Amino acid sequence: MPATVSWISVTPVKGLRLQSREEVEVTVDGVPGDRAFFLVDERGAMVSATRIGPLVAVLADHDADAGTLSLRFPDGSEVAGAVELGEREPVRFGGLNLSASPVLGDFSAALSEHCGDGPLRMFAAPPERPGIDRGRIGAVTLLSVASLERLREQAGSDEPVDPRRFRMTFGVEGLQPHEEDTWFERDVRVGDALVRVTGNVGRCALTTRQPDTGVVDFKTLHLLRAYRGEVATTEPLPFGVHARVLEPGRVRLGDAVGLA
Repeated sequence: MPATVSWISVTPVKGLRLQSREEVEVTVDGVPGDRAFFLVDERGAMVSATRIGPLVAVLADHDADAGTLSLRFPDGSEVAGAVELGEREPVRFGGLNLSASPVLGDFSAALSEHCGDGPLRMFAAPPERPGIDRGRIGAVTLLSVASLERLREQAGSDEPVDPRRFRMTFGVEGLQPHEEDTWFERDVRVGDALVRVTGNVGRCALTTRQPDTGVVDFKTLHLLRAYRGEVATTEPLPFGVHARVLEPGRVRLGDAVGLA
């Protein structure tokens, strides 16, 4: 039996709660609308739920065709409206200096109040640079279900590890644990799309946070260091891989995944 797509996850705003999809279109920039917006702090530097855990409790809904965005908060309140952009400003996105447009309206203030971690501002990812961490070289990410099971065994837990901790585009059922590592620099067919695996996804403290609340509740990095700390990798503490899109196409739950 071939390996298959077991989940598809996206979020319109980087750092906010992940949403599941039954099918998506994949382009050279990744899934359209995924990480369409990101947040910066008072210094103009990009921030996410790695630093500000409460962000993951907020659910965003973006209708690109209608030009609208809504944010739903844990207390049931909602901020919604048209997406209006201001003039471009310099911001820092990881190690990059970008020029991006701020999103006007009440969105930023509502997120700042919810997080209580200083003022936050929302920006639209510029068309020339998608709002995903690695840009086009890592337009999509993949993680096997078996790798999650291996991590559960390492933790000595009876509870499955929630894949949302890792915020990956595609989950893959039917592989051996960490078999995706062997795809480095190889072409992989995912549904109708063809991707080339370009590296490992190194892990940060975001993976220690509960995916619905942002509370730190799992020693992910400690566990990965114990059994993945010495493996050959392109990024420290690897768990899953990222890939460049060679041939755009549609990907659905249950689609076949395999070396091309």
